[in-house]
Amino acid sequence: MEGNGGRRTASVRTEGYRTLAEFRHVLRRFLAFSEAAARTRGLTRRQHQAILAIRGYAEDSSGVTVGVLAERLLIRHHSAVELVDRLVKAGLVRRMDAKEDRRRVNVVLTPKAEALLVDLSAAHLVELRRLRPVLVAVLEQLDEPEPVEDAAKKLPGPRVDAPGGGD
Repeated sequence: MEGNGGRRTASVRTEGYRTLAEFRHVLRRFLAFSEAAARTRGLTRRQHQAILAIRGYAEDSSGVTVGVLAERLLIRHHSAVELVDRLVKAGLVRRMDAKEDRRRVNVVLTPKAEALLVDLSAAHLVELRRLRPVLVAVLEQLDEPEPVEDAAKKLPGPRVDAPGGGD
């Protein structure tokens, strides 16, 4: 099927729309829980995401670079620098010269951030376990067979890029 300036268009059944809508709904529920949990502990959503990324992606106790933090949070480098500045001011992280290259600076968690993160992560894991049956059910809907015309569109050929941008 051709359309939209010569790009192939996909055919989506009602069930596909429902699956996508339900998936986004479950994600929004989790994100709303996450934001509220962070807020009750005095953190913004972005601060929580940052300290989790630092703890989750640090190879050892040496932390992560600002570049890694920016990549993991899907933000620009200068935005990550500003975020780290605010985290330092809040006493949640400190900057430390990288052992392997003194010109580089890593961001490491403070004991205050570690304590907050332990509490938040435990609550988030409980919430994920609570949402797991719903998430699994939604994802299993993807196993439903596609109509023949949709399956044919997956054959090698011109690539159809997904629409860009945000929501």
